[in-house]
Amino acid sequence: MFSISKIIKSVLALLFIGILSIVILYLTLRSELPEINSLEDVQWQTPMQIYSSEGLLISQFGEKKRIPLTFDEIPQQLIDALLATEDDRFYFHFGVDPIGMGRAVLGKLTGNDKGGASTITMQVARNFFLTREVTYTRKIREIFLSFHIEHLLTKNEILTLYVNKIPLGHRSFGFGAAAQVYYGKALNQLTLAQIAVLAGLPKAPSTYNPISRPDRAKIRRTTVLQRMLVSGYITDEEYQQAKSAPITGKPHGAEIELNAPYIAEMAHQEMIERYGKEQAYTSGFKVFTTVTNKLQTAAHKAVTGNLLRYDQRHGYRGAISSLRPELANNKANDKFDATPTLNPLTDEEISTALASVHSYQALVPAVVTKVDELEVSITLRNNKKATIPWRGMAWARPFINDQKQGIPPKNAHEIFHYGDVILVSALADNEYRLSQLPVASAAMISISPDDGAIKAAVGGFSYKQSQFNRVTQAKRQVGSNIKPFIYSAALEQGFTLASLINDAPINQWDRSTGVVWRPKNSPETYVGPIRMRLALAQSKNVIAVRLLKSIGLDDAINHLSSFGFAPDDLPRNESLALGSASLTPIEVVTGFAAFANGGYLVEPYLIDRIETAEGEVIFQANPALACAPCELDNPLAELNQNNLENAELVEETIENTAELMSLNSSDTFAEDAIENSTIAPQLISAPRAISEQNAFLITEALNSGIWGADWSAENPWQGTGWRARALKRKDIAGKTGTTNEGKDAWFSGFSRRLVTTSWIGFDDPSRNLGKSVYNSNLGKNQITGTEAGAKSAQPAWIDFMKVALEDIEFEPFEPPAGIVSVRIDKATGKLSTKTNKSSLFEYFQVGTVPTEYVSEDNSIDIFQHNDVIKQEEAEELF
Repeated sequence: MFSISKIIKSVLALLFIGILSIVILYLTLRSELPEINSLEDVQWQTPMQIYSSEGLLISQFGEKKRIPLTFDEIPQQLIDALLATEDDRFYFHFGVDPIGMGRAVLGKLTGNDKGGASTITMQVARNFFLTREVTYTRKIREIFLSFHIEHLLTKNEILTLYVNKIPLGHRSFGFGAAAQVYYGKALNQLTLAQIAVLAGLPKAPSTYNPISRPDRAKIRRTTVLQRMLVSGYITDEEYQQAKSAPITGKPHGAEIELNAPYIAEMAHQEMIERYGKEQAYTSGFKVFTTVTNKLQTAAHKAVTGNLLRYDQRHGYRGAISSLRPELANNKANDKFDATPTLNPLTDEEISTALASVHSYQALVPAVVTKVDELEVSITLRNNKKATIPWRGMAWARPFINDQKQGIPPKNAHEIFHYGDVILVSALADNEYRLSQLPVASAAMISISPDDGAIKAAVGGFSYKQSQFNRVTQAKRQVGSNIKPFIYSAALEQGFTLASLINDAPINQWDRSTGVVWRPKNSPETYVGPIRMRLALAQSKNVIAVRLLKSIGLDDAINHLSSFGFAPDDLPRNESLALGSASLTPIEVVTGFAAFANGGYLVEPYLIDRIETAEGEVIFQANPALACAPCELDNPLAELNQNNLENAELVEETIENTAELMSLNSSDTFAEDAIENSTIAPQLISAPRAISEQNAFLITEALNSGIWGADWSAENPWQGTGWRARALKRKDIAGKTGTTNEGKDAWFSGFSRRLVTTSWIGFDDPSRNLGKSVYNSNLGKNQITGTEAGAKSAQPAWIDFMKVALEDIEFEPFEPPAGIVSVRIDKATGKLSTKTNKSSLFEYFQVGTVPTEYVSEDNSIDIFQHNDVIKQEEAEELF
């Protein structure tokens, strides 16, 4: 029989052996334990966020969704739920809970293992430093790391790390992100029932999440609530109320505040080029772009609205599908049986059909449930009932091909059938308009001519429909949008706005092909000798060809290259004068910016600044400005003054920022961060493309394209861009563009502070924009017209600029030094002393003023020469 003293000695001996074993084990594993000092200053792997210039969220990129929280931002109910569920003795143990550990060991020995040995501190150690493999060695390392963490950090700091690090399913890490993913709310906006669901996720996120397993999520929520009740954190009333609440979780993305997916992708790609995909996706960069909410929204509405109008002019292509095809194939029966009593549609059929059809922008799917004479009943998602009145369907003449449409419908039976699955857009008061997904594509880009900042960009009708960004990726023939650059080259060769060029047909034998080349005007009207200003405003094709022949191809291409156009994109033949060059909209708008800003070649840029997750600026754009020299007292320099004032602050903080960002990363990235974040503390002048005088003279001619060479109410002479007069601003200029066979339509125009290019066409190069029926501007009957720049692309430009010009003060195009104005004869371009309608004032560069006076009265010729183009011809061909 053992004495008590022997038992005590044995226990002490075993205890000593146990402690010695632990010490030896610790010394053995110490070298393999990771360094935990990094926990004192964690750089969270958070997604990259793209913002507008005002700070509105455009998009988020990253594999992991995380919204880091401070301890003060963690709701007390969540803390209570986590303590009750995960570690109720958290504030009393030293990293390892002996009671919980003993319970776990006993469970192993008795075969009743229910887990529960891991404390919150141990979970932090595992999530930060260890793999998820289940081995005794890993568990021992976890215990030792927990001791270190408890020694290094306070309990609140450990709990904060846990709340931000724990994986909670659906790519959400941390409770801040989980609240957004499952409920679309901030964590502090959740109810007790919702918090209890989230608090139950750490045990098994894939099993207990409310999206994929709402039944199990409810069971786990009850467990969490019971433990909170037992621990005294909630009352019985709160328990019962939360327990009976429905499971409301569903997928939510980031809370997007500005819909600009093409902008987001442009910024996304630039960030990957700067930092690489891994760092861009995990470093929590906040990327502030140059786009504004107002202009981006206006551009989006202008592009989508114009595309829908174009698409609907060409007729209705029919329903997406039919739930009752036998009725669709029997029009006679359908007319008299608008709501069949046999085989009626079920709610389940309708719901399934609607779920299978995508929504695009404002276009949503619907099912036709009743067809009356002039009205249609429809059902939308969530069993919403609505109607399509006659005004929402009257446009739907049948589509035959791009060149032809059928006769207008007389009643709804000619358009719809019971069971049709269609797309509609909202009108008002529960009324909808029949619509369809446009087959044509479009793009718009707007930049500041002063520094190249992109103010708005839309690369297509819908990013969901097509991720192809036509602003930067679609090289399309530019048509007459090339003519201002050809005329600019002519000015450099001694031509003036008053120079006469013969507007007459060209018949030119091409020896290489054995074919006669006959470029034609559109419309095919010729007036003989015409001044250059009028020729550009009226977009005379043969004049552009004659000018190019006079300049010479080599000189013309060299001149066009100064606008940023790649020489390889410029055909080395005379078709260049008619726009056979293929350029992207962003290249075109950059070229036009040189006219608006006085001759400088600015470089478009999108990212204004980049901040770390903590808000420290690590990159600030410092674009080249359209000024020379760019002194600080220059008005343009004020645009970048704030950027330069930030330079010293950025340079002081960048090294520390790069060091933080390189935590657990390569030294190379830290060096790259410094390199990519340096701001040159000086103003930079953009290179010159053309002289200030050249830019002004072309701008004057482009202004005539809208307002006419000598416009007045008594003399309403038309330029191809005359529709822009609707803006009632004479401080604008622009040029239409239509390519051969009408495959592309353009309008590029500008005020002194904003340059915008609009394009429309088909991605399929075999299709052209065709012809359509539309209302005459004079209010006459409907006429058939060819789609072209002024009719197809310019309306979007006008819609956009109507909004954009609201915040831009009237600023006329002022003649620079070296420009003089003299009176000339309209018909000959010679000097004139007459003050009647046969003369007008014209601008010339010093040294190019005519020296010869007109010798006879040409007023009769003037009026014949400047006959107004018939309105119908203008609408059809411009």
